[in-house]
Amino acid sequence: MAKRALITGVTGQDGLYLSELLLSKGYEVYGLVRGQNNPKLPLLAREVPGVKVLTGDLMDLSSLIRALNIAQPDEFYNLGAISFVAYSWENADLTAEVTGKGVLNALEAVRLYSGDDMSKVRFYQASSSEMFGKVQAVPQREDTLLWPRSPYGVAKVFGHYMTINYRESYGMHASSGILFNHESPRRGPEFVTRKVSQAVARISLGLQDEIVLGNLDARRDWGFAGDYVEAMWRMLQQDTADDYVVATGETHAISELLDVAFAHVGISDWSSKVRQDPAFMRPAEVDLLIGDPTKAKEELGWELKVGFEELVKMMVDADLAEQKALAGK
Repeated sequence: MAKRALITGVTGQDGLYLSELLLSKGYEVYGLVRGQNNPKLPLLAREVPGVKVLTGDLMDLSSLIRALNIAQPDEFYNLGAISFVAYSWENADLTAEVTGKGVLNALEAVRLYSGDDMSKVRFYQASSSEMFGKVQAVPQREDTLLWPRSPYGVAKVFGHYMTINYRESYGMHASSGILFNHESPRRGPEFVTRKVSQAVARISLGLQDEIVLGNLDARRDWGFAGDYVEAMWRMLQQDTADDYVVATGETHAISELLDVAFAHVGISDWSSKVRQDPAFMRPAEVDLLIGDPTKAKEELGWELKVGFEELVKMMVDADLAEQKALAGK
């Protein structure tokens, strides 16, 4: 029989790539969406039509249990969250509820559904490099002290430790992927990589004059989301659940992101096209995130396929095609 998977956050970047991967492996894939008028449902239907859609809410335990009873999954991937860091300061309470307590609800739903057989469902939690925040070691590993610097990071730490707690308390096969920044043409335009690729495409087409950003010196470990979802899947194929850092092991400043993106459209000096605005500065900045993926490579056999420059160019090309189509060019 084909394996079955249930994915929360299925309409997000990672949910779309993970659904494609699982479907290609012959899985029956169920995706949980919140509300019948979810604006991303048409996107899911267009991009990954093989997903069976269920309605539910991470804040509603009964709806999660109902979804589990319908999907009867072998694997549960909890990708659902309020994931935009800047938004978390404006709505700290909601972020704590969804991104933090939502993980507890998902774990508890799986525990109740599994009954006496904790091997029934394998659980994946989408943890985040933002948990490291004010980094206590460089590079960051699975055992690096967590020091979150945003309400989002704090909520992710709660979910991360709750996943470990359920694994240790109930013997649940529950793993966390501590994913560093991962991007793609499917990334939301509110995130800096997509904000840059979209703006660069529009500037090169004469549709926009400048891009407004915050801290250009902040450094991140950026990889391709399509590579990272394979690491998620590999975690749930292990005999023993564990936590893994998924990263490139390289760090790049936002200014480097601008260098590659603008150069790809033939603009070597972007200084007149980028304006900094204090409004885009974080109250507490995370200056240097760089992960050590050694454990994921050695234990999962995971490999990175898309490098930084290739990723940025891929995103710019996708936005060029989209903006040309929108402009009728």
